[in-house]
Amino acid sequence: MTRHAETPPRGALPTTEMANAFVAFLFAASAPVAIILGAGMRGGLSEADLASWIFAAFAVNGALTIALSWHYRQPLAFFWTIPGTVLVGQALQTLSLEEVVGAYLLTGLLLLVLGLTGWVRAAMARIPMPIVMGMVAGVFVQFGLDWIQAFAEEFLLVAAMSATFFALSATPRLQKRLPPMIGVLLVGLLVLLAQGSGQDAADGAFDSGRVLAAPGFYAPQFTLAAAVELVLPLTITVIAAQNAQGIVILRAAGHAPPVNAITNACGGASLVTAFMGSVSTCLTGPSNAILVSSGPVARHWIAAVMLGVLGIGFGAVAPLVTGLLLATPMAFVATLAALALLRTLQGAFQAAFGEGFPLGALIAFLITLAGMPVLNIGAPFWGLVFGVLASLLLEREAFRRQG
Repeated sequence: MTRHAETPPRGALPTTEMANAFVAFLFAASAPVAIILGAGMRGGLSEADLASWIFAAFAVNGALTIALSWHYRQPLAFFWTIPGTVLVGQALQTLSLEEVVGAYLLTGLLLLVLGLTGWVRAAMARIPMPIVMGMVAGVFVQFGLDWIQAFAEEFLLVAAMSATFFALSATPRLQKRLPPMIGVLLVGLLVLLAQGSGQDAADGAFDSGRVLAAPGFYAPQFTLAAAVELVLPLTITVIAAQNAQGIVILRAAGHAPPVNAITNACGGASLVTAFMGSVSTCLTGPSNAILVSSGPVARHWIAAVMLGVLGIGFGAVAPLVTGLLLATPMAFVATLAALALLRTLQGAFQAAFGEGFPLGALIAFLITLAGMPVLNIGAPFWGLVFGVLASLLLEREAFRRQG
């Protein structure tokens, strides 16, 4: 596997990588955490269960991110499957947490089998890149829409952050001294402090009185009902709805992600996090997109390592930091994520609707954007399925050219 061997010059401060890692962390620790909390509460999980889930999702996957990014010298950020979290929230209404843990373990084993046999890489090699990028665009376009809608919620905050981004991006000389995303962060934090939102968020974070996480251990219970309802859908969300995004994003940025090793890592980590009540591990799409959004390609892995460290720290103090971040205005996080992903979203559209499979890419984009799950399987998977079917029917020549 090809590695990027370049490291920062001795004494150089990797400011761009630090900014990208922090923005990726903010994204992962805000809305996705809220999805965990919402799914868990609907499923009747206790506060201790949720704290254990969040600890495993961040600390274990943060350690995995550091290990693989360091080894391959590529940005390989791992967190958890968000569509899978939604599925689990529904399943917990009829299944016990122990039954769900049993399904997590079976999912981890299935991922290991697929990775060790190499079937995952062979299957993904045959999926047309434009169709996958159409699916990716369908996922990421929502971030852009959230940014635009955030103007109505917090106009001054969002306008100041956006103006900073475009001003720095349009001034190459200034951009070398102050990377755009660092400027966006600084301006956003200053506006929040001026508005008093920073103090409100800090007060809310200490309301619960809990600081350190206390991960639990859950004995699995294997049942046919849980296996049928969760194992295959969870596996599909990891491979097709999550890993596929991350792999395509990394390839588009100039990396060569190790597909089989990624699947094995997801399977192995899922076996560990399952015992702490956390949903299956995956290669994250949005966070990796933020990590590769700027800076030299050969140094993107440094941002991933920093993200892993932040993830471990967050897991250790999950109750405190969760309260702090959820008390921060969502417009702040939405604007950070959208501006960091802007170029990536542009590249996804260019790759999807160029030559090759424009109709299949359009179908994948529309189905993914609609966000309607079918058979408890998320829309990104169905976007890929129906995008490929549309191209097989109406763009056969493109498949022949692809070989």
